[in-house]
Amino acid sequence: MAKNKQKTLLLEQFFFRPLQRERSWPDQLIRKTYEEDFFIQMMQESYELWAQLEREAGVELYRPVDYGPRERRGFLTPKGHDAKAQVPTVFLEKQELSHHIPNVTLTDANRALTDTHAGVLYADRRVFQSSGGVIKDGEKVIDITPGVAVTITTGPWANTLLTHTGLQLPLKVVKINVCYWKEKIPGTYSVREYDIYGLLSNEYPGLIKVSNRRDTKPDDCMYTVTPDHNFVLDSHPIYGNIIISAGFSANVICFFSFFFSAGHGFKFDPIIGKLLSQLAMGQAPSDDL
Repeated sequence: MAKNKQKTLLLEQFFFRPLQRERSWPDQLIRKTYEEDFFIQMMQESYELWAQLEREAGVELYRPVDYGPRERRGFLTPKGHDAKAQVPTVFLEKQELSHHIPNVTLTDANRALTDTHAGVLYADRRVFQSSGGVIKDGEKVIDITPGVAVTITTGPWANTLLTHTGLQLPLKVVKINVCYWKEKIPGTYSVREYDIYGLLSNEYPGLIKVSNRRDTKPDDCMYTVTPDHNFVLDSHPIYGNIIISAGFSANVICFFSFFFSAGHGFKFDPIIGKLLSQLAMGQAPSDDL
């Protein structure tokens, strides 16, 4: 909306974390590795839009990771078998993975799949502000009065707000523990020293990030899951000015990651924002929803 010269106000009920730079959210994974053809196609455009946002805002948003034997790179073909949507990948055998990632050992029957376009995303509020958007954190929305265009992107609190509009969605909220383990040797798994997401020391110096385990510094993540594990992107059936975006978590394995029950919405943000903006302005969405 802001990029389309529309007055745009973003309300966040919580206060942003005091992370490094202007970042308002922990580091996130970006990848193209999906079985679903439509997700891969959306990610193709999302990568382009992330790069465009990075150039326009003048801040680092994406750090690619690239490791694995170049001579054995192949392609992962999704369910649709669309050649245009093939994703470059590398398979690492047990010994190769242990060489690249000490202290991580596979069983004899398993291999590691790496997405060679995978990387780390940094959330930076300056991207939104550079387009003229206004952010107010610590501002909880308690009611919605249909009128001006409103986009609901409230994750696990979506149905709480939608109650005021007479609508409920089939969303399941799941609590996931994300923990940060202290590095035995500081810098061993630093984001600038080691190319793997999920074991990075960056958000909290000296602590590496894992999930679903107990540790010294746990965080709670609330995931919102739909019955088919796909997104909800639509306008309200009664109030056309209310646009709904929800269900961005899924119980899937994130390749090039050590999260086995991970949300996967953040990497899609640029293209999702584009689609929500089109819906809010009464335009036909550029993707088939």
